[in-house]
Amino acid sequence: MPTVDVDPDELRELTDHEEKSDEELKDDLFSLGLEYEGSTENGDFELEFAPDRLDRLSVEGIARSLRYQYGDDRGVHVPNTNDADWVIEVEDAPEDRPYVTGAVIRGVSLDEAALDSLIQLQEKLHATMGRKRAKGAIGIHDLTMLKGTSLDPTAGDERTTNSIRYTSVEPDGDRFVPLDSDRELTPGEVLEEHSTGETYADLVSEYDRYPAIYDDIGLFSFPPVINGRRTEVTTDSRNLFVELTGTDQWTIDRMCAIICYALDARAATIEDVMVEYSDRELSTHQTAADEHEAQRSLVRPDFELSEKAVSHERIETLLGVDFDPDEVIDLFERSGLDAVTAEDDEGNLIYEATIPPYRVDILHPLDLVDDLGRAYGFNDLEPRYPDVSTVGGRHERSRLEDAVRTQLVGLGFEDMLNFYMINEAENFDRMSLSPDADAVGAGTPTTIKNPYSEDYTMLRTWVLPSLMMVLEGNTHRRYPQDLVEIGLAAQVDQSENTNVAEHRAVAGVLARHDATYEDAKGRLQALARNFGVELETPATTHPSFIDGRTAEVVIDGEPVGIVGEVHPGVLVEHELELPVSAFEFRLDALQ
Repeated sequence: MPTVDVDPDELRELTDHEEKSDEELKDDLFSLGLEYEGSTENGDFELEFAPDRLDRLSVEGIARSLRYQYGDDRGVHVPNTNDADWVIEVEDAPEDRPYVTGAVIRGVSLDEAALDSLIQLQEKLHATMGRKRAKGAIGIHDLTMLKGTSLDPTAGDERTTNSIRYTSVEPDGDRFVPLDSDRELTPGEVLEEHSTGETYADLVSEYDRYPAIYDDIGLFSFPPVINGRRTEVTTDSRNLFVELTGTDQWTIDRMCAIICYALDARAATIEDVMVEYSDRELSTHQTAADEHEAQRSLVRPDFELSEKAVSHERIETLLGVDFDPDEVIDLFERSGLDAVTAEDDEGNLIYEATIPPYRVDILHPLDLVDDLGRAYGFNDLEPRYPDVSTVGGRHERSRLEDAVRTQLVGLGFEDMLNFYMINEAENFDRMSLSPDADAVGAGTPTTIKNPYSEDYTMLRTWVLPSLMMVLEGNTHRRYPQDLVEIGLAAQVDQSENTNVAEHRAVAGVLARHDATYEDAKGRLQALARNFGVELETPATTHPSFIDGRTAEVVIDGEPVGIVGEVHPGVLVEHELELPVSAFEFRLDALQ
């Protein structure tokens, strides 16, 4: 799980609760779902947070949640904004990264701690919602170092609006001095010669022209790679320009809102920025009613509130508490939300909740109930038996899993439990397997439309890649390593009601200096014998395994899996320097 470093003294200052001890703070944070993982060398708390609560990626966001928990703040807060003095003109921006947003921040006080918190928030948003800058990237600049272009060339010193341009540049085009450098480089040279440029080169290297942001002096930002040194933010900076570019307008607008709320907590003043699109439509998140007008002009940052409804009956059923409507309204306000009572079409009591723009995690009425439960206090909920007349028992599949697991552990394997989510590269490419191949593990994957992380974009189609990833992460540990997992795999199947066919698979790997096909087959033979099934292993081929050292797993006449020695190309891809034999087959073959 991701962690965030937080200075407990800053938490006390930002919450105005200087009397809180470290232990009391830890207890309060745990009530919010933030688990204490330890302390850094300088005494900061390392907190593990739920990856959906991106507003808690900074000390300011965590302090905000604590103030609501303490009852010091109530209801939805929307920062006031001043009228726009700056315009971002979008002209010839790259088609693959067409969207931009921004805000001006004035009067912020940045000591070392505040600047570190801002940088941490920026990088954590990059890693999560921004998908390692691919979907959204943030640039924060010292506003005093920018010189805007006047929108009215005849205005002279009387001009009231400044403009910068989001556009594109040739790889060998205009030069600028990037951060952590002391010489001018073209964007192409940044990707080849600068350490940050090398890290993020793959985000733009396929573009014909690279994203670029100019002011009246010249190029000062090369998103999503690096900012220019001229506008670097320091502890002396008091006025900031925040710009975000990306592949989706809604995503970068929400990231911008989270940053603005964090700086608002530092008593900064938020100032609007106009975003002028010349000829490009916005993302599908833009409503049809607003789309025509929004194509050319947006006022940002976007602090628009959203709404979601939940019934009184559902709240009481899920939390197991009988509430008065006024109590529920109070819990909403202590969660940083607003709510009013209403009735649905059948006359039942419901609550229409108003949600602030930084709460990107509220996607379903159940998310509202979760907030209410935390505000009430999960420790105050009284456990009770469900009002049902049946008695629970173990499912037959669960019994089979336990029996197979026990046998495999007895054969010397160590049992694993890995994530069912994976990405295409790990599931297919690094295993030398094509999705359309006629082989175990191939098939059309079940993908996530809008994943939060590029590491988890699909359900795995077979289990073996997960075990290879474990071996890759265990190269510093002692061998032999004999690992096994019984877990879920899935593929798209139009014949199923859900369009997805799921199955449980048994996969094992033997990593040792003398691992052979016979070692893996021997384990399978022992397992088959103990379950009273007939095992056959006719020769076959598979791109993940060595030809001539691979066989099909056939149980009671049905082909159900694969066994063999893993191909050297797959071993090199996973940085393994010793042989690995492996197998995978369907669990239900042993029933």
